[in-house]
Amino acid sequence: MNWKQFTPKNVFFLVFGAVLFYCCLQNPQLILSSAGFVTGIILPFALGFAIAFIFNVPMKKIEAGLTRHTRLRKKLRRPAAYLLTLTAVIGVLLLAFFVVIPELTATIMSLMDQIPKGLDNLLLLLDDTNIDWPEIETFMAQLELDWNNLGQKLLGALQTGAFGVVQSTFSIVGGIVSGFATFFIGFTFSVYLLFQKEALIRQCKKLVYAFLPTAAADRLVYIGGLSATVFSNFLAGQCTEAVILGMMFFVSMLALRMPYALLVGVLIAITALIPIFGAFIGCVVGFFLIVVVNPMQALVFLILFQVLQQIEGNLIYPHVVGGTVGLPSVWVLAAVSVGGSLMGIVGMLLFIPGCSVCYALLREQVGKRLEKRQIPSEKWTGEEAVSQKTGSSQNTGADK
Repeated sequence: MNWKQFTPKNVFFLVFGAVLFYCCLQNPQLILSSAGFVTGIILPFALGFAIAFIFNVPMKKIEAGLTRHTRLRKKLRRPAAYLLTLTAVIGVLLLAFFVVIPELTATIMSLMDQIPKGLDNLLLLLDDTNIDWPEIETFMAQLELDWNNLGQKLLGALQTGAFGVVQSTFSIVGGIVSGFATFFIGFTFSVYLLFQKEALIRQCKKLVYAFLPTAAADRLVYIGGLSATVFSNFLAGQCTEAVILGMMFFVSMLALRMPYALLVGVLIAITALIPIFGAFIGCVVGFFLIVVVNPMQALVFLILFQVLQQIEGNLIYPHVVGGTVGLPSVWVLAAVSVGGSLMGIVGMLLFIPGCSVCYALLREQVGKRLEKRQIPSEKWTGEEAVSQKTGSSQNTGADK
């Protein structure tokens, strides 16, 4: 044991850490409340960083295009690129809002209007069959009674819980105001990040090289650059793949004269941003919309979805997204499953590029270690076993 390590400074930090750990164990609620307080402070800046990272992907390409093809002043290129990016994002959001939501609302209301008619037709059908089914008739009568009295019961429930609604109104309003404030601070912070990103990156590198050994700083800067590249490529590839898939559905449904072609195309393009499983969400909603209008076309839509999904999964996704992140498909599925289980949709979006970074770093380290140990590639490619088997068969033939 090296007693020289037990300096007064080290002993102080050791005792302080032990006391702090003991206090944490004795007051878990205090730790949770402190963590919530710190999260509330960090959340606007984390949101701003996420917005800036997403905006930076198209903004960087637009700015490069303005540099090559226009004579716009250097100081005006970035503001122009930012305004074009912001306009495109707002346009996509407005398109989704004014196309998807009204049609979904109209379809649900139409379906709700058809439920009483469907129940009446089913009762008439049971009466025409002249079969005594008292249980079914009683059940349908109860359904019809509940349906007719649904408005009155709902009104009574609203009157009974009016006082509770008034009490919760203030908390709801407070939550909405807090959400708008968080978004406003995050959005403002993202603007500063986008317009001063070179200076911020330079300052971060200076801090890293000032407080870490040179080798560790080089490694950290390399991992940061690799992570930024992989995440940017994944985001760009995922958006491109979603647009292509949405256009394929829109054109195919127009050619087959299906209803809601634009709505379903936009909906699938939006849900396809969720890796692997997102398009199936759009398929379920699209089937629900079409089946109300024409059940046979809904079945054709399912067949069309399977065909286009195979084309997208086998041709488009591997070339557009798979190549950008450099992660094999089996690990993409594993990353989506684990990320979805831990963090939901956000986990799906984060785990694929995150696993890709880990995969690239691990592959690099494995290559270096194999090269250092001078292990030939035949050991893991299987060529050595094939050559040995071929050589043994040739020797056996020669012996004969």
